[in-house]
Amino acid sequence: MNAKEFFKKLTAPMVWGNLLAMLVVVVLLCFGVKWWLSSYTHHGEGIEVPDLYGIPQSKAFATLDAMGLLLVVNDSSYIEGMPAGAIISQLPKAGQEVKSGRVIYVTINSLTMPCERIPDLIDNCSYREAEARLKSLGFVLLTPKLIDGEKDWVYGIQYRGRNLVAGDDVPRESELTLVIGNGSVGDEMELEDYGDGIDESGLSDFSDDEVDDFLEVEE
Repeated sequence: MNAKEFFKKLTAPMVWGNLLAMLVVVVLLCFGVKWWLSSYTHHGEGIEVPDLYGIPQSKAFATLDAMGLLLVVNDSSYIEGMPAGAIISQLPKAGQEVKSGRVIYVTINSLTMPCERIPDLIDNCSYREAEARLKSLGFVLLTPKLIDGEKDWVYGIQYRGRNLVAGDDVPRESELTLVIGNGSVGDEMELEDYGDGIDESGLSDFSDDEVDDFLEVEE
């Protein structure tokens, strides 16, 4: 094939038509890929994450769902005074901008109260010491129950009418009743001082005549 025939075929309408069709396909393919990536990644779109701290889990789920975001609980902890199920932390944090469909991971306040172990206090310490230790563990102490015994000595711990022992697990913030002594140790027999008229054998030092008179009276 000479150069003249080559240029003749190169300038044929069919060749240019095919090239033009290929160019159109490439352009459309580029625009299609760009549109798909933009739609998939939500390019240029941003949703500000709301502050969920202290909000109940159910309410937070509804709030995020209306914004096109998802809520996933990935952990739980316990903060005293906060309602059970309330959100105590989140990721991403409040104020950050995210794409639609983003998952917001949250930590909620424990639905069950954590337990504390009853220390060895029974018949082992005073009321003041037991009170301080139990309150430091998060327990609430009711009016103590008084029984006969050494004053302010701890003889027992009760929870809902049940007697506890050292090592029992009781939910934190539970109401406990300490059983303590009222200072009365019961009635005790005391010997009266009869003076020098009574010896160690319990016999009097009276004279024989006085003893005889006493025996005659008894008969």
